[in-house]
Amino acid sequence: MAGLVSGLILVDKPAGWTSHDVVSRTRKIAGTRKVGHAGTLDPMATGMLVIGFNKATRLLTYIVETTKTYRATIRLGHNTSTDDADGEIVQTRLANAVTVDDIERAINDLTGTIQQVPSAVSAIKIDGKRAYQRVRDGETVEIPSREVTIQCFDIEAIRRAHDGKTIDVDVEVVCTPGTYIRALARDIGEALQTGGYLTALRRTAVGPYHVDNAVTLEQLGKEFRYTDISTAAAKLFPTRTVSEAEATDLVHGRRITASDSTELLAAHLDNGKVIALITDAERAGKIESKPEIVFSTMEDITGAPA
Repeated sequence: MAGLVSGLILVDKPAGWTSHDVVSRTRKIAGTRKVGHAGTLDPMATGMLVIGFNKATRLLTYIVETTKTYRATIRLGHNTSTDDADGEIVQTRLANAVTVDDIERAINDLTGTIQQVPSAVSAIKIDGKRAYQRVRDGETVEIPSREVTIQCFDIEAIRRAHDGKTIDVDVEVVCTPGTYIRALARDIGEALQTGGYLTALRRTAVGPYHVDNAVTLEQLGKEFRYTDISTAAAKLFPTRTVSEAEATDLVHGRRITASDSTELLAAHLDNGKVIALITDAERAGKIESKPEIVFSTMEDITGAPA
């Protein structure tokens, strides 16, 4: 189906599916093996999973580095083995005495640039082995902290259980890549001395892509909807229109006149066809634009086989 085209598919991942499950299903629907995703979602999580197929898989590296937006529910009063609802409760500490002001202070302390220790059952590799696999194998896992930025951490609702022992906090988080929302839940729980874990997680946006524009796998199976690679590149990067001669140079790996920009640009023909991602670079004292990733061939430019 997709053998001759390339693009991005915005999938609304269902709960219970791994990101790899979604990629496998998409391969069958698209009819191509060259499929990848831009950032793992845990099985319990739902929402935005950006899928690239064929040449557009080369855009995924850049999409992974964009800002992510999540809506989540944090339950105070327990710790679990995985910091989310998929794990077993390993400790209970009553949240009766926690006030709204306490919650707001804890969240404020985790807003901005922070040092975060990812969950021990994350997919981070330690000496070539996934952390979660080490935990399953009975190993003690220590993951070093990493710097992440929580650009927005808003409380949407606070709900106390009827018995007062637990509190659910609905939040929206906008953050840099590499942030673990499970770890935020854990750390808020520790700050409040109640324990905390995620009971729900939904990714609503990845960079410029919002889940409102995503399709379910069932919908995708009925109608193969995707954003073509030229449109996708133009949405992700500033653009530069190039001539056919410049496009030919880029396709052959040659440099063209400088763009006078420090940004990575999507170079395209005046018909919108993306040719390459380009960036200014100095060589022998001269600044020119060089191709970083080339998407097109001479046939794409001239309409005839090279």
